[in-house]
Amino acid sequence: QVQPVESGGGLVQAGGSLRLSCAASGSIFSIKTPVWYRQAPGKQREFVASITSGGSTNYADSVKDRFTISRDNAKNTLYLQMNSLKPEDTAVYYCNAVHLTGGYYYIWGRGTQVTVSS
Repeated sequence: QVQPVESGGGLVQAGGSLRLSCAASGSIFSIKTPVWYRQAPGKQREFVASITSGGSTNYADSVKDRFTISRDNAKNTLYLQMNSLKPEDTAVYYCNAVHLTGGYYYIWGRGTQVTVSS
């Protein structure tokens, strides 16, 4: 029933940058593990990045060293800084939070579209 709201997507040329935001009520992002996923047309939703309550981050190999996940606990807002964007990064980006057991906390939101042109 509770959905996050993703924003910040848009059209950018290859090599450019975007900063995505994910807003939600409460304090879930500070006590769970926030995650970013993305889904391109015709593909499965795939993991992009996560950050634990202790601040440990994990990234998909495809975005490692280019994307940075962070959060503002006071605002319960999650961010994804995306640099050196590639056309293959084109997808709808979604945020969520996972329990230690791996289950998702939020219902998937609308996502935010990121389109990277050549």
